[in-house]
Parts: sequence; C-alpha cells; structure tokens
Amino acid sequence: MSGGVDSSVVACLLKAQGHEVVCVRFTLWQDSLAPALAQILPTKCCDAQTLMRARSVCTKLKIPFHTINLEKEFKCAVVDPFLAASRKGLTTNPCVECNRNFKIHQLLALAKKLKCDTVATGHYARVVKRMGKFSLLEAKDQTKDQSYFLSRLTQKELSNLLLPLGNLTKKQTFALAKKFKIPLSRVTYRESQDLCFFPEKSPSAFLRRHITDATPGPIKTLDGAVVGTHEGLPFYTVGQRKGLNIGGLKSPMYILRKEQKSNTIFLAPLKETLLSDAKVICLTFTDIPPPVNVPILLQARIRSQGQKVKGHFKRKGLRGSFRFASALPGITPGQALVLYRGTEIIGSGIIAPSTSSNTKKT
Repeated sequence: MSGGVDSSVVACLLKAQGHEVVCVRFTLWQDSLAPALAQILPTKCCDAQTLMRARSVCTKLKIPFHTINLEKEFKCAVVDPFLAASRKGLTTNPCVECNRNFKIHQLLALAKKLKCDTVATGHYARVVKRMGKFSLLEAKDQTKDQSYFLSRLTQKELSNLLLPLGNLTKKQTFALAKKFKIPLSRVTYRESQDLCFFPEKSPSAFLRRHITDATPGPIKTLDGAVVGTHEGLPFYTVGQRKGLNIGGLKSPMYILRKEQKSNTIFLAPLKETLLSDAKVICLTFTDIPPPVNVPILLQARIRSQGQKVKGHFKRKGLRGSFRFASALPGITPGQALVLYRGTEIIGSGIIAPSTSSNTKKT
C-alpha cells in the first residue's frame, strides 16, 4: 500500500467486501545524489504525504499496517540492472521487471509469512480464472491500463493476485475515494508517475549522475557522414529526435540505432526508422507457450501507452520474432514487447538489438 489513491481505495474496497486485510508499504531505494529540491517533488510514490495517507486509512479501517525497508533489495533487483543495461546502450523499462522480479515476488513471500491467502494491488488490469487457469486481461479503463507492466507474470503469480480496480475507470476510483473519505492533499492531487527511484520525469539526469565513465562518440547518418558528437550511448534512446545537438540538416533526423562496438549513433529520416520486424529474447508466458516455429497471429505493444499492432509471432525456445502488419517507428532494444490476443496478455519478451544495419521495411 503506497498510500496513493488507488491502493487506498483497494484497501477500503476489500475491507467493505468482508476480507481480513493486512496492508504493507515498502520503503524503496531513492537517489541520494539527486538535488535536494528535486527530491521533494510530489510526483513519486514514497513521500511523506502518501505515508501519512496510508497510515490514516489503515487506522480508520482498523487494519494492520506494516512498513518494510527493502532499499538494498530494490537497488539490487531493479536499479542496478537498469544502470547495467543503460551502460550497454539499452533503454529498458524497469517497471516491467520490477513487478515480477521484485514487487510481486516480495509481496507473495510476505503473504506466505503473514498467512494471507492472496495479494492485492492497485494496478489497472484484470485477472480472470478460466477453466482452472488464470488469464491476465487489459483494464476496463484503457487510458489507465497497466497490463503492459504485469506482462511477465506467470500462472504462479497470477493465481495469487487480486486486482480490484481492473473493472473500474479512474473516475469511478476517485468517486470511491470520496465515498470512503480518503484524505487527499489540499492542493490538486497528482498521481505518482514515471520511474520511482529518481525524482525527475525523465531518466536523463539520473543516468548522468550514476554513469560517469560514458565515452563520447560520433553521430552519423546512414551514408557514414559524421554530423555530430554524442555524450555517451547510455544518454540516448532509439527514436529520439531532440537533444542531439545537430544542425544544418535538410530534414528531421531520428536515432535509428546505437552501435555499442563502434560507440556510434546512427541517424535516419523518420521513414527510414519504420521497421516491420522485432527480435525478442527472455520470453515469458502467462500460461502454456505457443508451439515452436509456428507463426501465430497476435497483437503486440512495444511501449506501455502504444497502440496494439497486429502481426505474426514465431517462437524459438526463449527467443522469438514478431513481424508487424504495418511498420512502426521506435522499436527500441531493451523495451518489453507484449503479446496480446484481443484483451488477453499472452506473454512478453525483451526487444533485442538489431544485428544488421537495418531491418526490412514494408
């Protein structure tokens, strides 16, 4: 229970439904190198205001409230891998891996210790039991859907997970908060957003604080012309257009790929960044994996708020490939590619770096 409106409403709902509820809040690692002023920004989940709200709600409901310090564990499981991947030029989404490898894992272990039957969170997604199996579905409120971030969960986690907000809209959640008299700030309420372990909206400043040995290198166009110098591969992402400090080009240029071996960033016009194929590694599935080497018509999403695009997925063990029906920009190595069949999440993989100068476009 972070103390945000969503988790507070979940606690109230479960109590009203007659469940015996135990709430827990994790104290997570925060960037001590961040500027002092930035650290008090009200956009993250682990500030004093949300702690007070969590305690207030639990006191009102007369339910136990535990705070557990997992700073070291969180840094080891989430922050360090994020920095390691960034050093390799990858742009990862820590929230996806956090939900499986840290948050849900820690909650399930704690639930067992406290003799709880299941774990509930404030995520906007749905878990439905069908013929003895558990399916992960998108939320009713598409604007708040968080199924992308839960896409690497398996039957082990899904069978012990309750998501009470999955069938609600955000408007309905706020109406319930008002009904349950959950205390809000006197100022306009702002939801927690972005990555939680640094205060800024984007990771750029965080990466520069913690990766101090990045090597500058050339920025080139596909014909080999050097048009600028980058400050280090970790500080840029595929699809980026702004902040490249290049000028005098006839048309806008976007980062097509980052080449680790030569420490080079390659640029191309937007139409040249439209790719039809994505290779994925480290595949996980919510249930039985699809057959090997058999193209299956599914939908895929390459970012949390991106559109689902139809295409064919082919699995080869824990690796696979997805061919999109229409070419997309910004297929970024390190990000999660999530597989859908309608509203149901089938599984996900991590987009692998391209091994060629470009991928065939359609």
